[in-house]
Amino acid sequence: MIVELTDPDDPRLADYRCLTDVDLRTAFEPPHGLFIAEGELVLRRAVRAGYRLRSVLVDSKRTDAVADIAAQTGAPVYAASQQVLQATTGFHVHRGLLASVHRRPLPVVADLLAAAKRLAVLEDVNNHTNVGAIFRCAAGLGIDGVLLSPSCADPLYRRSVRVSMGEVFAIPYARLDDWPAGLKVVRDAGFRVLALTPAADAVDLDGLAADDRAKPALVLGAEGPGLTAGAVAAADRAVKIPMSGGVDSLNVAAAAAVAFWEISRR
Repeated sequence: MIVELTDPDDPRLADYRCLTDVDLRTAFEPPHGLFIAEGELVLRRAVRAGYRLRSVLVDSKRTDAVADIAAQTGAPVYAASQQVLQATTGFHVHRGLLASVHRRPLPVVADLLAAAKRLAVLEDVNNHTNVGAIFRCAAGLGIDGVLLSPSCADPLYRRSVRVSMGEVFAIPYARLDDWPAGLKVVRDAGFRVLALTPAADAVDLDGLAADDRAKPALVLGAEGPGLTAGAVAAADRAVKIPMSGGVDSLNVAAAAAVAFWEISRR
């Protein structure tokens, strides 16, 4: 069940080529219905979440770590030296394990809204590290689902998956293609749409009324520019994290952690 490969140009390694080229991977992975999982923990969480493996690529010295996964899933396991791994992927695979995994269809927005009580909505968050960190915060701090504006980064890009420690598999997400007009759909589903912004006239998060906390949809913007005026205008309320020391705002992933904890607090 484990096949040793010695040639980086072996066609069986096509899924793993040039993993550091974001543009190339973005053009390759979603159209082919695939994503790359990195590391044993992430791989096991993908399998546990029901994702179907296409193949596994592992350091020849670490094949024992995936023997049970190979037996459980029937996916081919390719073993190679670190030199072959690096020549194929474009970087030193220090975790020693990669997997090519089949994507699943995204939930319908209406179905996601019907099943959730607390939402995160991301506008133009195009940094994969921030997306992964936000999903990890969402999974750990009481958020039931995530909606993405059309230009948000892919949560299943390798870096996002790795930073989330595989928690992207635990949180359902969907694309809200009509943006920001689609926020009306969120409101019509009974959510209070809360736009997180450092604006002076925004309401402090810890001062939110019970009605705003009952079924919140917290909207977060990209690092730097924050939310667009259209997104803020489409929200029910602008909210902020009280800051001190002359600091105006936090990194979007840090802000998400604070805000998720606060709106989930009973």
